Amino acid sequence: MGRRIAIDLNPTPDIVIDGGPIAEALGLDTATFFRLLETRKIDQLCERGIDEDAGLYRASYYYGRKRVRVVVDREGRQQGELEIREREPGQG
Repeated sequence: MGRRIAIDLNPTPDIVIDGGPIAEALGLDTATFFRLLETRKIDQLCERGIDEDAGLYRASYYYGRKRVRVVVDREGRQQGELEIREREPGQG
């Protein structure tokens, strides 16, 4: 397992996910990914599920024209596959 990413939430449950697959999906090595994340060159967003998705969290990472999303449970276990999209020029 690669280096892990803490997700900041309010209230703040401690959820930590594996950053390796996200780095790879963005086309970056893990060290570069974490350096860019720490210097805020990669944008991130975390959403908390409600109703039938309660207990799940969706983290999205944006770098260049790519967006990678991962859904995890409260223990940081990935649920399903990563969602990888390339944004059209001029989007976000």
